[in-house]
Amino acid sequence: MAADDRLTRSEDDLARRLRDAHRRVRLLTLSPERRERLARRLLSICDLAKHDLHRAAGRLDLFLLDLDALVSDTPSAGNIAEGD
Repeated sequence: MAADDRLTRSEDDLARRLRDAHRRVRLLTLSPERRERLARRLLSICDLAKHDLHRAAGRLDLFLLDLDALVSDTPSAGNIAEGD
């Protein structure tokens, strides 16, 4: 990788947050349909990040808020690991 191929700080931050969001979705105990909807939504955010970092970051913020609400509404929310 060339030196000019390195990620900027904002790109690196977004990449880290996307990775953490993927991990959180993977660890949730949900129906396959619900997990698939979340995964598709997250993949659309990843696709948007290729073209517009600012909008992707905003959509990721909303996604994470929705994910937090989903986890807090789950009866066994106390048993869900935050990450590996």
